[in-house]
Amino acid sequence: MIIRPAEENDAAGIAKVHVDSWRTTYKGIVPDTYLFETLTYESRLKNWQGNLSQGHVFVAEDEQQGIVGFANGGKERSGKYPKHEGELYAIYILKDFQKKDIGRKLTERVVHHLVDNGIQSMLVWVLQENPSRYFYEKIGGTCVDAETIQIGGKKFQELAYRWENLHQFQGGRND
Repeated sequence: MIIRPAEENDAAGIAKVHVDSWRTTYKGIVPDTYLFETLTYESRLKNWQGNLSQGHVFVAEDEQQGIVGFANGGKERSGKYPKHEGELYAIYILKDFQKKDIGRKLTERVVHHLVDNGIQSMLVWVLQENPSRYFYEKIGGTCVDAETIQIGGKKFQELAYRWENLHQFQGGRND
């Protein structure tokens, strides 16, 4: 497994992982109309083509399967959390490749990017019903906030996990 910075020609692979992982993770949670009609490969491809020009995206690439996961991050987007300068925007891994340490490795790459850019802390938002949310606790995140969001016409509780000091990130840098 190779973890590397994404390149412009990775957009289609990232879009496929994004859609497929949402469909497996949120099946039975998020309305099917959203998962199978609104969330499309084409819409995600357009989104990722724009996002890749900004950098900060890392992919997990399997020799046989191609791109099987990705993560991206940067400055915290809402401005509501001044103490938490950074944000893990997204991390998605195909179901068959989950629980193989890929998520931790992708998160480490985002953390290294944030630290290299002078960012000392990070948060991530995750749906409370997402069974993978415990991953963030396992790698040292602390639940610090919650808010209600809407996806596909349904309300969800979204949780914010925080890492106060990225230099002490589990599996991260110690410098």
